[in-house]
Parts: sequence; C-alpha cells; structure tokens
Amino acid sequence: MNIPHIPVLLSEVLNSFSQLKDGYFVDCTLGYAGHSEAILNSFKEIKHIGIDRDDEALKFSKERLTPFNERVRLYKGTFATILPTLKERPIVGVLADFGVSSLQLDKMDRGFSFESETLDMRMDTQAELSAYEVVNKYSQERLEYILNHYGEVRSYRKVASAIVQARSKKPIESGKELADIISTLIPNRGKIHPATLSFQGIRIEVNNELGEIEGLLDVLEDKFMAGELKGTVVSLITFHSLEDRLVKNRYKKWATSYICDAQAMR
Repeated sequence: MNIPHIPVLLSEVLNSFSQLKDGYFVDCTLGYAGHSEAILNSFKEIKHIGIDRDDEALKFSKERLTPFNERVRLYKGTFATILPTLKERPIVGVLADFGVSSLQLDKMDRGFSFESETLDMRMDTQAELSAYEVVNKYSQERLEYILNHYGEVRSYRKVASAIVQARSKKPIESGKELADIISTLIPNRGKIHPATLSFQGIRIEVNNELGEIEGLLDVLEDKFMAGELKGTVVSLITFHSLEDRLVKNRYKKWATSYICDAQAMR
C-alpha cells in the first residue's frame, strides 16, 4: 500500500500516550492514519476512534487500518461536532493534529495549491462554502478581515482590493490565477510563496478551522467538568501561531483551574 503522508512528531505523539491502557483512543484528525496506525501497533489493548471530514482520507484510512478492524471505528464529520456524540467509554487518549495535510495541499484537484486549476480548499468536498465563493462573492471589507486576522497578511488591504478589482472583470476561477494576482503585490522572498499567507487565511475561512479548534477545546473542557475525561491524555499539535495561541491560552486557563497539569503545555 502506498503511504501518501508521513505523520509529524510521531515519536513525540507515541511518547505522550506511553501510559495508555484499556479504553478508547480518539484521533480527532484521522487524516491518512499515520498516527493512528502507530498507536494501534504500540498499544495492543487500545480501541480506536477516528474522525475526519475528508471522504478520501476516510476511505484510505479504512483500508490502511484493516489489520486492526475489530478495534477501529471511523466517523465522518468535524471533531467539534462528532466528539460530543461519542458513546464509547472510557476515553483515555485524545489526539488532534490541526490544519491541512500535505496530501490535500499537493493534490491539484482539491484547489489548495498555488498551481491548481480549481479554487476550492474544502476539507469536506460536500461542504457548501468553497474558496471560489469567498474570493468572488465576499465584500472587500470581509476579505480584508480574513487576510488580516486569519492570514496575518501585512498588505491585506492591497491584496483584498486587487482581488475585488480582478473579479470585477471576470470571476477568479483557479488557485493559480489567485496566486498570480497576489504575487504582483507581495515580493518573493526565498522559498516561501508570496501567496502563502493569503491562501492560509482563505482556507481557514472556508473550513472554519479556528472555530473548530475552539469547539474542540470547549468539548474537552465540558467533558472534563462532567467527570468524563478524568486521567485522559490530550495531545494537540498546532502548526501556525493562530492555532498555537488558541491552544496555549486554553491550557493556561485549564492549569489555573486544575483541569490539567501546569506542565502539560509542551
């Protein structure tokens, strides 16, 4: 089987769950099951729950995890909506690796790439909102907000204005076209593409990524307060500063309210 994605921080993830015993391990961002396969191999008594909103990832993971079939349950949806509905007990471990996978970025038909001939960026291809609607139908003020707050683009006003001007002539239909518009305004510095942060902001809006993280943190907090997650190990992997800030601020709150150990923020 061709494995398309290498999981990040694999040894660190396994180490964080080293004390797992009987119970359920929940992979909130199943992806291509790299972390999940390693957990199932390492902890023979653990049962597994995988959550993802990407049909392609779920299909691949179902095949990859076939050797552990009796120990595996997969659910389609966002982690913030699926986690509260789980009836399996006890949950002894929760993992989330936030953001987009490298495979989603690399596949041209998913519309995440700077060279893509489509403009999509949906993690769930059945979702209504895509990057096409954001780029072509959002007001300039809303685009400015997204580029500023989700992409942290310094020239967010110029970029939003250029998008609005370009789409007034004809719709922006591809990732490549959008990247070219942005590249005329932001200088190319090293290996980082000039449109990287703008694409990040639009992708976050399309998939409500920050809202989903907040939702997951709320669910974890509510479940702990209800006595459902006593002793549960929670490991969260963040990629950029926006995700990192949300998680660190919540962990600080949890540490002061004795929901988690103050040493847990690693």
